[in-house]
Amino acid sequence: MIPLKDLTPRQRFPIVTLLLIAANIAVFAHQISLPQKASDAFIKQYALTPYNIQQALAGHHYSLEAALLPVVTCMFLHGGLLHIAGNMLFLLVFGGNVEDRFGPIGYLIFYFVCGIGSGLTQVYFSWGSHIPSLGASGAISGVLGAYMIFFPTSRILTLVPLLFFWFLARIRAIFFIGLWFLIQFLSGLGSLSSASTTGGVAWWAHIGGFLIGMLIALVVRVVNPKSSR
Repeated sequence: MIPLKDLTPRQRFPIVTLLLIAANIAVFAHQISLPQKASDAFIKQYALTPYNIQQALAGHHYSLEAALLPVVTCMFLHGGLLHIAGNMLFLLVFGGNVEDRFGPIGYLIFYFVCGIGSGLTQVYFSWGSHIPSLGASGAISGVLGAYMIFFPTSRILTLVPLLFFWFLARIRAIFFIGLWFLIQFLSGLGSLSSASTTGGVAWWAHIGGFLIGMLIALVVRVVNPKSSR
């Protein structure tokens, strides 16, 4: 299913969401402009690699600062056009109303907390792996978690496949995001039985980011009950 638009009106212009999208696109444009060897080195330096953190903590090869910096920088790297397009579409659809609830500064802090937390979750579940993790999907998963808390009954205009056809449907957020999370969770469980040296999607970054986003939104909703509808 492909989300196209959330149908809940916003009160503010989503300036931070759009700036985050612009920043991701700018970094991706720089990344693909590099020669292949330089692009590989760029990703190696700024993507999040659990092995580097493991070695830094053991006092070998890497400084802890250099090993931990990618916890932030990896959020602005992507593995290809489809990767960044999917992430930015989800951020565009769900980010604006979450930004509405937190306010621009609160939302920016929230986004980075979810992104950093999701990266550390992935590191924990793939400890010692040489496979770099990159992408904004952990932070965006946090946005989805908050959206489901704040707007569970909102409808998402969605492109849904059925056999060889696609059709438009208005799906409640709790069902759309709930199904999305179920897929992430089951895939995460499946990844635990696979070899740690294999590549693939950072499922546990998605799961961690989502749960962090939900938790923060729940706290905000308790403090301010009017923050959900």
